Amino acid sequence: MFQAIPEFLRSGLAFVVVLGVLVFVHELGHYLAARWRGVFVEAFSIGFGKAIVSWSDHLGTVWKLCWLPLGGYVKLHGQEREEDVTPEERAQWQSGRTFHEKSVLSRAIIVAAGPIANFLLAIVLFSGLFMVAGRPVTLPEVGEVVAGSAAARAGLQAGDRIETIGGAGFGIVAIDNFEDIQRVVSAHPAETLDVRLRRGERQLDVPVLTGMQPDGKTGMLGIRGGKVEFVHLGVAASIIAGITQTWDVTAQTFAGVSQMLTGARGTEDLGGPLRIAQLSGQVAQLGIASLISFIAVLSVNLGLINLFPIPILDGGHLVFYLVEALRGRPLPPRAQAAGYRAGLALLAALFVFATWNDLTHLGIFRWVAGLIG
Repeated sequence: MFQAIPEFLRSGLAFVVVLGVLVFVHELGHYLAARWRGVFVEAFSIGFGKAIVSWSDHLGTVWKLCWLPLGGYVKLHGQEREEDVTPEERAQWQSGRTFHEKSVLSRAIIVAAGPIANFLLAIVLFSGLFMVAGRPVTLPEVGEVVAGSAAARAGLQAGDRIETIGGAGFGIVAIDNFEDIQRVVSAHPAETLDVRLRRGERQLDVPVLTGMQPDGKTGMLGIRGGKVEFVHLGVAASIIAGITQTWDVTAQTFAGVSQMLTGARGTEDLGGPLRIAQLSGQVAQLGIASLISFIAVLSVNLGLINLFPIPILDGGHLVFYLVEALRGRPLPPRAQAAGYRAGLALLAALFVFATWNDLTHLGIFRWVAGLIG
């Protein structure tokens, strides 16, 4: 679908599609939760700025598609604090349908529904892919041996298929896929493991002294995966696999962010809209299945990031509601305002830093330097 489109147009179009789907589902979660908890939704907007098209439904909600596709929002009736609006605006509030007068639980449900919707979207997309296209399984076959690695020192070769791995403390583990190799090896750094493999028609037993990641806690072998096969799953198995895959992506994303915060991992992988646009175009060229998988991964990222306890984000609001539930009353307006200002400053700094990373990654600075030179 995207292959025949020039690269820059493909990236832009794919970016709009990817971000549009993610934002719509996120805001739809807020919208449906608000409807459930009896809050009137004044507006549902995809994008910011001037509306390209808008219409009102029978409930009075204005639906808008705006020209700047970098996010969206749901405008809840009475979302503002009473002290932040004029008496005339307060007089127009509909009793029983405003956000601020709902219980802490109802407000928390409405706020949390956005990230939850993103996780559910990932589960649905992953499950659908596993059902239709099949679940990709990387075979336990050595695709490449890293020079100087533990695998190279042990004599492993490309094409070797690993069947079992044994060790003194855990017995023998049958290896069904490449992830099994990673799981066993990472749990046993600097240990000698008994690897049984098949090389052509021969079965070999090879002792391997595993290497160690810089953290000193994770083992490494030094091989890259080889062939991938797709296994079609039934409905129930697809749903379970979709949930598992969503959990795995969430755990990997959280681990990556934690490593950046602790300095165990560099921040060069932190990307922003430009990187997402570039990757969207590249993934779209690979086909619809790859694009759907990419959307699912980004949906998990969006849901997780929004749950971070940063004021302005959904997670920051949830922290405020937790404090309110514990105190029996909301935080003082001054404390909330200070939190929002700090959160806005932090997000602005992250956006600038991510954009700088994007420009560096895309080679913009090298191109400008070349022009100057």
